[in-house]
Amino acid sequence: MPTDIVMPQMGESIVEGTITKWLKKPGDKVQRDEPLFEISTDKVDAEIPSPAAGVLQDIKVAEGTTVQVNTVVGTISSDGEAPAAAPKGAAPSAEKKAAPPAPPAPASSAPAPSTPKAEVAPAAPAEREEEGEHARSSPLVRKIAREHNVNLSHVSGSGLGGRITKQDIMAFIEGQPTQGSGATGVPPVQPGEDARRSTSAPAPAPTAPRPPAPAAVAIPGDLVPLTNMRKIIAQRMIESRRTSAHVHCMFEVDITRIVNLRNKLKSGFEQRNGARLTFMPFFVRSAIIALQQFPIVNASLEDQGIRYHRHVNVGIAVALDWGLIVPVLKNADELNFLGLQRGITDLGERARSKKLKPEDVEGSTFTITNPGQFGAVFGLPIINQPNSAIMGVGGITKTPLVVTDADDNDSIAIRSVVHLTLGYDHRLIDGAVADQFMALVKKTMEGWGEEVG
Repeated sequence: MPTDIVMPQMGESIVEGTITKWLKKPGDKVQRDEPLFEISTDKVDAEIPSPAAGVLQDIKVAEGTTVQVNTVVGTISSDGEAPAAAPKGAAPSAEKKAAPPAPPAPASSAPAPSTPKAEVAPAAPAEREEEGEHARSSPLVRKIAREHNVNLSHVSGSGLGGRITKQDIMAFIEGQPTQGSGATGVPPVQPGEDARRSTSAPAPAPTAPRPPAPAAVAIPGDLVPLTNMRKIIAQRMIESRRTSAHVHCMFEVDITRIVNLRNKLKSGFEQRNGARLTFMPFFVRSAIIALQQFPIVNASLEDQGIRYHRHVNVGIAVALDWGLIVPVLKNADELNFLGLQRGITDLGERARSKKLKPEDVEGSTFTITNPGQFGAVFGLPIINQPNSAIMGVGGITKTPLVVTDADDNDSIAIRSVVHLTLGYDHRLIDGAVADQFMALVKKTMEGWGEEVG
């Protein structure tokens, strides 16, 4: 008896979801709880596990389609049952994925080399036609592929939904790994080189992983649809600007003491606790101390007055390859330093792997964002509604500063400095209060005295 796959309800307030990607195609075997497809809602993007083990029989809802919760989007049959044909026009992207692969090229009489090689052999006309049907790419990418005799089915795409970008095809031609390509670091075999390469030579050691590349720039002339997440971000940023009276203040903070402490303790901290020691819990803890002294910064404006929250729920902005999300560390004021570090790490990892639940992104009372990780000196962030304030963390840099000792003598020293910005709603928070709040954050960080663990 087939098992229905339904659009799940990811929270009480969520009534619909968009299927952004099917991770399996009809005929594929799946295990229970194995990721089956990805969805996007107005709260989170998430991977949805398979409700049963068996074979994906059919896909009823195509990628990019938005449906109500509990809508049947596909079926899973028990092993041995043949997959049903997908309804005509119901899931075009799935049908294309299910197309049989191109037949392999005739085997050569020469011995095959032991190292894998990039497919740069000329593609047959029929094969090229098939590429145009199922490979997600622009006309420019396909033109480049034809000019260089590249089979697009062997090129991994880093664009939206696996789309092959110009950057992907050029990097493939040049033999460089691209973001998300899963390349092993083995240099590609150039035409005619396989006869000269020894079949007994060991494969070169894999190269060290490269940092993620920025998203490829859209090709001029392309019209790229907005993702569900981008639509929500755009809507909420405009709403926040229209709602709050945004004002910003910036403080320069000497965190040399914290930098030296982290450098000294980070190795032992990770060995004892199984978690990396980052700078973020220092910023979060300092903000919590100041929020407890100035509760208006942790408050929200409602129709009937000002809501003073019992706890500090810190929203921590996480930059993703496909957008931005703000998971929330609940009751952060009750956590010690180690608890903050573990909570921050957990939220970041689950955000990047699409494991967040709707409740993980709800209920923040204060937000921290970190543009400094990308090199920004400081930023002027937009308030995350319904919060009344957001703190931006700039990059940590070494700079010469005038330092005054206990005897009131001045000297110039190289210090580690960060610029912290507070964006606040002037309807609730006066400038004097905002400055006093940030002055306490600065004092706490510059004179850090808490145990790290």
